[in-house]
Amino acid sequence: MKIKEFIGSTVLDKNANVVGKIDNVDFDTETGKIGAVVLTLQKNIFSKDELEINFEDIATIGAYVILNKEIPKEADAEEEVKTTTVEIEDE
Repeated sequence: MKIKEFIGSTVLDKNANVVGKIDNVDFDTETGKIGAVVLTLQKNIFSKDELEINFEDIATIGAYVILNKEIPKEADAEEEVKTTTVEIEDE
């Protein structure tokens, strides 16, 4: 696979949830080995975030890039924050 075919690939986590797409590749110029890949995460129509993944976290590369780890959804994390309440008592 050529690098230009790799960039733009859809990335799935180990649970087959779509994480994002490969946006960039970081490699060592001396060894030529890929150290990390940068994913573009689609939050909504107007907002995008990036996530850097170590190349060792990639399980397989084919029609999809499949990670060997789970990437938590930001919506789930936000929901956890919303349901966490702290009560402060007045003295």
